[in-house]
Amino acid sequence: MKKLVLISLLILVIIIPNLLTAQPQPWDPAWNGGEGAYPIGGGAPIGGGLLILLSLAIGYGVRKIYEARRKVLD
Repeated sequence: MKKLVLISLLILVIIIPNLLTAQPQPWDPAWNGGEGAYPIGGGAPIGGGLLILLSLAIGYGVRKIYEARRKVLD
């Protein structure tokens, strides 16, 4: 019984957001979508966020290496 409830909940979590979308789909021709429309995502730049994410990941890796070396030396 628990598996049935879990599977039902999982299906609802996956399907409900697709049914309740507030925006029309970008490819829907009824809403001026389709070919020649704006690209998906609106052409938003991701360079700055990507740079921040990579720098934080590198900093985290350096910190982990520093802690591991310090632990070995102690």
